[in-house]
Amino acid sequence: MARQNPGHEQPVGSTRTLESASGGQVKRTVLPGGLRVITEQVPGVRSATVGLWVGVGSRDERPAVAGAAHYLEHLLFKGTGRRDATTIAEEVDAVGGELNAFTAKEHTCYYAQVIDEDLPVAIDLVTDVVFDARCTDADVDTERSVVLEEIAMRDDDPEDLLHETFVETVLGGHTLGRPVLGSQESIQDMSAGALRGFYRRRYLPQRMVLAVAGNITHGAVLRLVRKALGGRFDGDTAPVPPRGGRARPRRARSLQLRTDDTEQAHLMLGMPTLGRHDERRHALGVLNAALGGGMSSRLFQEVRERRGLAYQVYSSVATYADTGHLSVYAGCQPDRLGEVTGVVRAVLDDVAAHGLTDAEVARAKGQLRGALVLGMEDTASRMTRLGKNELNYGRYLSVDDNVARIDAVTADDVAALARTLLGRPGGVTSGVVVGPYAHDEDLPDELHEVIA
Repeated sequence: MARQNPGHEQPVGSTRTLESASGGQVKRTVLPGGLRVITEQVPGVRSATVGLWVGVGSRDERPAVAGAAHYLEHLLFKGTGRRDATTIAEEVDAVGGELNAFTAKEHTCYYAQVIDEDLPVAIDLVTDVVFDARCTDADVDTERSVVLEEIAMRDDDPEDLLHETFVETVLGGHTLGRPVLGSQESIQDMSAGALRGFYRRRYLPQRMVLAVAGNITHGAVLRLVRKALGGRFDGDTAPVPPRGGRARPRRARSLQLRTDDTEQAHLMLGMPTLGRHDERRHALGVLNAALGGGMSSRLFQEVRERRGLAYQVYSSVATYADTGHLSVYAGCQPDRLGEVTGVVRAVLDDVAAHGLTDAEVARAKGQLRGALVLGMEDTASRMTRLGKNELNYGRYLSVDDNVARIDAVTADDVAALARTLLGRPGGVTSGVVVGPYAHDEDLPDELHEVIA
């Protein structure tokens, strides 16, 4: 089961300093109702980024409302009690800012980036959109067409279609395996009443984190938030309803073909992995980086550099509260799919049997450290890190803490994890191909063998 967020243990109304270094501070306050406000003061910049993170995503949807979280994300920008959609757009454009949102499997984020002096505008806009949306029948019908167009656009992109099919395949029938966008059928059938009910039941302050990073002070942010919300959530301290059952990845092996008239064959192979609370996740990050995270990775060197079989080849990892998956992608000429599959399998088998070299581990750790530190160069990245860590772990994880955990990973740690995830009889459990093949029987033998 997912752990309880330690951040919820902080008393309502209290403020804690989580880090104080380099002239800036990270602070957290728990407001009445359970909304957590976490800020990072970044000296020397002239911007501020505000993000309101809601612990609601596609895994929280019933089948009848599949795609509701993403649909709702669109809908909330259509108008509030004080602003219509045009006014919202005009106000953010007037200060040269950006206002947007995104939905994932386990969360939704509404964010605004502005010049520091326009922080009041950003906080007022974001909180107004999230807490006071009208969700009228007319707006639901208007935005339905937009969401359906987005689904069609996804289905027209072979890589997007490949990824969605892979996640559905590797995670089986759990809600985590369903597309964030939902399906054409679920969106067409979804009523305004169902969306409003989803909004009322799920958008609770106890599920939310307001993260702000930039040339700001914690006190100023709190004053603006209290002004925007008034006493809206005073005394509202009901516990957060639990999420659905633990995700159970598919145990049976599965190979899926999505026939498409493409010039390339798009391949994705992979298997279930760890959830984000597993302490081995840092070793998984090193393993992924060495496998297919850069130009020096095993897969890039073997598939592209040595054999010239593909232009693009990489591996990636996704982690959720209670599960995750590792995947390998390659795009190649259809007549080379069998050879590419064989090379990928050989790389995975070799790492499973022998682990990584010390040099590979060192390069992978350096890559992760660099990406972590360089990703802190703008306020949007800092805000994202604050919000996701607070929402996912309920605690602040400093850059130094994360770097230390990466540095602590050893070649033996990676080898042990590789044996567990990649070794037989485990190894690849799921494969998906998008390309110009009419039937499964048209796929090369190497692909059937790696899944068998």
